[in-house]
Amino acid sequence: MKKTHQITKSRLFLIVILLPTIIFGQKNISTYLEKYMQAQVDLNNFSGTVIVLKNGSVLLKKAYGFADYEWNIKNTIDTKFQLASVTKQFTATAILQLVEKRKLSLNDKLSQFFPDYPKADSVTIHMLLSHSSGLAMGFKEIATSSISADSAYNEIKKMPYEFSPGTKTAYSNIGYYLLAKIIEKVSGEKYADYLNKHIFEKVGMKNSGVITNEILIPKKAKNYILEDNKYINNPYINWKINIGHDGVYSTVEDLALWDKALYGTTILSAKMKKLMFTPYSKENWGYGFIINPFYNHGHQLIAHDGGFFGAMTSLNRFTDDNLFVTVLSNNESSSYIIAYGLSAIALQMEVELPYKHYQTKIDNSIYDKYTGKYGEIEIIKIGEKIYYNNSEMELLPESQTKFFRADNNDRTIEFIQDKSGVYNSIILTKGGVKEIVMKNNQ
Repeated sequence: MKKTHQITKSRLFLIVILLPTIIFGQKNISTYLEKYMQAQVDLNNFSGTVIVLKNGSVLLKKAYGFADYEWNIKNTIDTKFQLASVTKQFTATAILQLVEKRKLSLNDKLSQFFPDYPKADSVTIHMLLSHSSGLAMGFKEIATSSISADSAYNEIKKMPYEFSPGTKTAYSNIGYYLLAKIIEKVSGEKYADYLNKHIFEKVGMKNSGVITNEILIPKKAKNYILEDNKYINNPYINWKINIGHDGVYSTVEDLALWDKALYGTTILSAKMKKLMFTPYSKENWGYGFIINPFYNHGHQLIAHDGGFFGAMTSLNRFTDDNLFVTVLSNNESSSYIIAYGLSAIALQMEVELPYKHYQTKIDNSIYDKYTGKYGEIEIIKIGEKIYYNNSEMELLPESQTKFFRADNNDRTIEFIQDKSGVYNSIILTKGGVKEIVMKNNQ
């Protein structure tokens, strides 16, 4: 997911310098948030809804683009969006509720529920929740098939493990699909019914639920995929099987209610929340959330992003700052990058507005001086071109030292010289937020 957006945490050689703080009043922050989003609409065709709340006050709450391209029906604040992997936190919450009721244990083996599943004696509920089960990512192809739920399970059983359970961490949709099925087995309720009764109704999330192929959902946005520079309809998704890791729909206002509920104990006790928000690996996976991912701006952050066939979502809870930022999109807009920029603005950091990049011609003999590793970023030269991390992500010059990624209008790299004339660092800009990254041999 993300596409799916996978999250890693920079460790060695990455120096993140938060550029000078600007002292803004709330009015000025809101104005800049609006300018930032309008630039995302104008340059990147953002379609979706956005909410930014700080200390309970609305800094930005707005809808952009279209819920239906064919009928030119605009998105509104109460438009419902497919959440993609943001669904996982609701699946994890349901499991922890069942643990608290002593109907489950985090140490229970998968074999207790699915004795025919390969290596089921080696996989625990905890491993499924924390992405340490070794189960594959899965679902990209099977989700668009019309096979039955039983047939899907039999196909999923055939997918090999990526590693021995409990030895590593790798993001797994299959793990959360199995958790949804465990919820059904233990509670005796359908996954959708359980979430409605025990989570959405308790929180007051009246515009949230689980997608099906049969039931019409009023005011739900259609999803669109960008292909050959034009939008096409989302493919068919089989919602009988695409559950647990995906399938929940919601609005930004409902998700704000969810954020508020997570500060209390109506849905989960303090003990269960501590389990959910504890990082269990170097990748910082909790249960249904990631804790302090690399894009946390140096603030305490509990978050999750999602992306699946047109849906692109990002939910961010800066708990020490009481800041909530959520971006929901129905046309593959880079919601996680946008949320990164919006949260930086709300935290009064300097953020560059998105702008149109134009390629210019420069003397490429200087490229040899730019190559090397900068933290986890590698700049490589192939022929007369330079690339970002691999031969598919070309960097195009907009000046002698500043480049933009050909595949992403929201990322630039500027090469910086030291006093001796050596290019020893880069300014990496993502969504307008700047990070200074030193070269590894410096």
